Amino acid sequence: MLANLKYISGFGNEFASEDPRCPGALPEGQNNPQVCPYNLYAEQLSGSAFTCPRSTNKRSWLYRILPSVIHKPFESIEQGHLTHNWDEVEPDPNQLRWKPFEIPKASQKKMDFVSGLHTLCGAGDIRSNSGIAIHIFICNASMVNKCFYNSDGDFLIVPQLGKLLIYTEFGKMLVEPNEICVIQRGMRFSVDVFGETRGYILEVYGVHFELPDLGPIGANGLANPRDFLVPVAWYEDRQVPGGYTVINKYQGKLFAAKQDVSPFNVVAWHGNYTPYKYNLENFMVINSVAFDHADPSIFTVLTAKSVRPGVAIADFVIFPPRWGVAEHTFRPPYYHRNCMSEFMGLIKGHYEAKQEGFQSGGGSLHSAMTPHGPDGDCFGKASKAKLEPERIADGTMAFMFETSLSLAVTKWGLKTCNCLDGNYYKCWETLRSHFTPKFRNPTGHK
Repeated sequence: MLANLKYISGFGNEFASEDPRCPGALPEGQNNPQVCPYNLYAEQLSGSAFTCPRSTNKRSWLYRILPSVIHKPFESIEQGHLTHNWDEVEPDPNQLRWKPFEIPKASQKKMDFVSGLHTLCGAGDIRSNSGIAIHIFICNASMVNKCFYNSDGDFLIVPQLGKLLIYTEFGKMLVEPNEICVIQRGMRFSVDVFGETRGYILEVYGVHFELPDLGPIGANGLANPRDFLVPVAWYEDRQVPGGYTVINKYQGKLFAAKQDVSPFNVVAWHGNYTPYKYNLENFMVINSVAFDHADPSIFTVLTAKSVRPGVAIADFVIFPPRWGVAEHTFRPPYYHRNCMSEFMGLIKGHYEAKQEGFQSGGGSLHSAMTPHGPDGDCFGKASKAKLEPERIADGTMAFMFETSLSLAVTKWGLKTCNCLDGNYYKCWETLRSHFTPKFRNPTGHK
């Protein structure tokens, strides 16, 4: 079944899809006929204000067996470790690093995608549709007769361990490590897993992800639109009398409502507001071929723009396998203090600037203006390395959630998770002065 999933390609296109079991399910020439084909209900899902400019207007029409309005009233449910309270603990400007986040055994505690959401850090205000949150998901069980939708923002999901089979109102997607997916605001989805599963989520409020502008790069490069995949229509006409649970995240809190049918009853749909996935291996890397570093913005896959030109609420950036050929250059990332906040995660492999302590399934946070850079071992090796063309990061995929906001870490992130590496600062303690006041050009270097 998984191998037979089909997709439509393109980013932000006007798509149209019908389940092949009901050919002609899409109305012709209009969105909302008096009677829809197959006696379906028409329902619009809006991802933007009606009056947004055409270039940013997002909406899709869904033709479904029953409309999504048929549910019992929502009631508040247990939050777990999901939060938007950025004042739980005092601010911490230190460099922070987490060991791999632990996944409970299913025999000890069953945890699905929703109950496995743990908020690590964030900033902003959900009610004013401005801000972000970074979550870790750890789970060991599939969602059964249960779906989730987010009224607060978009989820960019980065699986690190285990596959996700995601059922959405638009169809099904299989998302594996080294792929990402985006489930946009308001879209209902359910997640099947196949064992212990872990990953990262970047949530943005009030804006949507888009491809970064290319500027002088030209028309092609980075993440190409054709490589983004959208699911095709698939429906189930399944009765679950009083037993299907719809979970909603609204103003940072979780609510649940019961209904009698599966929400994945959309027979056909059309529009430009959809879930989508992307394989990170398809990223076309741009890099220096002479000397020095281009800024890491050249590795941006998706961006969520702010109202300030050139400043993002959040960028999703990757550090994929590539060639390093720069001459007369310290090739690893340089030492840096940034007005942006940088959360890094590792999907697989060994990150070049910190090959030992930075582990897959863990993460690090370097807050605004907090210094960071290569550890002592990396600096020593790279300063003496013979500068020949070399492959960098083979078998590795690191990523960064970068934001213009100053992130607050949650109580779970600083204390409860028990994964914070208290010795992180020591990775720079071996750095020593190599200052030669009488010799401008050190021996062996230009």
